[in-house]
Amino acid sequence: MVRWRSGTVTAVRRRWAGAVELDVDLPDGGALRALAYPALVGDPAPGDRVLLNAGALLMGLGTGGYALVVALPDRLPPDPPQAGDTRDAGHLVKARYTPLQAIMLGVDEEASEHHELLARAESLDGLPVVTADLHSALPAILAGVRAESPDARVAYLLTDGGALPAWFSRTLDGLRGELVGTVSVGQAFGGDLEATTLHSGLLAARHVLRADVAIVAQGPGNLGTGTTWGFSGVAVGEAVNAVATLGGRPVGSLRISDADPRPRHRGVSHHSLTAYGRVALAPADLVVPDGLDAALAAEVDTALAPLGGRHTLVRVPTDGLDAALRALPVTLSTMGRGLDADHAYFLAAAAAGRHPARRAACTPGR
Repeated sequence: MVRWRSGTVTAVRRRWAGAVELDVDLPDGGALRALAYPALVGDPAPGDRVLLNAGALLMGLGTGGYALVVALPDRLPPDPPQAGDTRDAGHLVKARYTPLQAIMLGVDEEASEHHELLARAESLDGLPVVTADLHSALPAILAGVRAESPDARVAYLLTDGGALPAWFSRTLDGLRGELVGTVSVGQAFGGDLEATTLHSGLLAARHVLRADVAIVAQGPGNLGTGTTWGFSGVAVGEAVNAVATLGGRPVGSLRISDADPRPRHRGVSHHSLTAYGRVALAPADLVVPDGLDAALAAEVDTALAPLGGRHTLVRVPTDGLDAALRALPVTLSTMGRGLDADHAYFLAAAAAGRHPARRAACTPGR
């Protein structure tokens, strides 16, 4: 289950919020690129011995090409300064019952200054929430919001279908100044706020972060098996249900592509068709971008026709969205394809962001 390795840090390559990239030499003469989360294991330095979980890297799975640092066994970090044997500093355990379970202060738990507010909160008060099944859609959705409403307060909810630590995402690090905050929900952790469930996370986005628009998507590393139900993005449909239950407005970002080599993801991906067509029981606005290639547009319309009975199919103009995408402070990439290589995918996500901003003027600090 775990392919363990032990090695010595030879160099620190680069850092971003919550993560540090390392070169590690192995005793057999090999070398690995590794990633450490200092909040969990301490801050590695050249010469430190590190224990690594190298399985996904050695198997070539989608980890971003890293072995993950499990511990600095000869230089353990001190206990957190707020640590104690009471719950005053929080008792929300993420990655529960794994060797690296982390204890956080949850925005919704009793020790939080926001507990009473969230204990009373029952509604999102019509907050528009854009749902997407891939992390790569996040910056594109944000670009669409900004193209229509530059001052909108946008919150991101990191679900636990992909990478659990928010710190893994360089995209999220690059968007830090563009978001009013990140709420990590479920087993995910490392956001500006921690929440027990998607439901409480959504309420925190509305009432604590005072978001005008929220975006829900898993972290990097979608898991898929090539089967109808075996993909982590199925949670998009459950997110639609949560938003509707809480009195928000679900807006579905569709995974559209004419560049993906896999037939099941061309046109409208089967991930979107399953999540919105079979899992989402509540209605949502499903956004279809104008300006697609004629053949792709026809394929999209055919695929979405069966979903029109439950959801509202909304066509959104795309003028100005290409420029907004190119102006983002982060590099766009999905499945190894950039903006020009998979333009329809990013355009669809940007249109989904534009839709709620067009439908209702966003008032900062709502």
